[in-house]
Amino acid sequence: MTSGEYPTAKVNGEEIPYDPDVLRKIQEHPCYSEKACHTFGRMHLAVAPKCNIQCNYCIRDFDCVNESRPGVCSKVLTPEEALVLVREVMGKFSYIKVIGIAGPGDPLANEETFETLRLLKEEFPVPIKCLSTNGLMLPENIDRLEEYDVGNITVTCNAIDPAIGEQIYSFVEWEGEKLHGREAAERLLAQQLKGIEMAVERKMLVKVNTVLIPGVNDHHIVDIAKKMGEMGVYTFNIIPVIPQYKFAHITPPTPADKKAMHDACAPYIRQMKHCARCRSDAIGKLGKDVQDEIYRNCGSL
Repeated sequence: MTSGEYPTAKVNGEEIPYDPDVLRKIQEHPCYSEKACHTFGRMHLAVAPKCNIQCNYCIRDFDCVNESRPGVCSKVLTPEEALVLVREVMGKFSYIKVIGIAGPGDPLANEETFETLRLLKEEFPVPIKCLSTNGLMLPENIDRLEEYDVGNITVTCNAIDPAIGEQIYSFVEWEGEKLHGREAAERLLAQQLKGIEMAVERKMLVKVNTVLIPGVNDHHIVDIAKKMGEMGVYTFNIIPVIPQYKFAHITPPTPADKKAMHDACAPYIRQMKHCARCRSDAIGKLGKDVQDEIYRNCGSL
């Protein structure tokens, strides 16, 4: 099913799926609706420290309270601590509509993710459940995610050509082995595409994040957007690379570069243009985080 095959209704001038549950997952999710980001908030539960791939732009061992980027959190929580935090936040901030797990590693590489989702289903069945992943273990876990009511999934896909992918990933851990080079890129891509296909078949809302890396995949972004649109991905988020780790030498894209890329991709898939590159423990509205206040006052953590 492609993104154009969902039954639609016009909301805020845009044709979107009209199923009430699907509409809620769009209209109340600040990443899926630019209007929602001004009204509704999200909270990320940092329960997933381990990662099963190494991206050449990713560092997860540095935390600055003023830094907003994926992979950063002040404390990794146990599932039980996460539940305490959710109780605290949901009791104070009625505008929080989304509970997500986005790291600081890959959620699907951590069994704590599923224990957290189980606890949430028992006590907080109503908020939108969201998960971000590199997609490596998505096919094997798609049924568990559906069981725990995860309706919004983000997959980071930086290349659909393994020749480009091998420039972006140092290694991929697969079935107890570390894969490198082309083999690693091919395995990751195959799993990403399969997982996205399975999620769309289950009518989950899928967002794809693509890191824009000048000189590496910038000439390839439109190809990714075309492919994701054909697969039924709901929205496409272009994230300018943060120069660090093995890509510390790269000059990041300018806002004008990013806009031009959005414009080039827009004919093929909806564009998310308001990404705040959230931390793994972000709480609040996009750009108006309150996690520092929450963590200071939540004495049970």
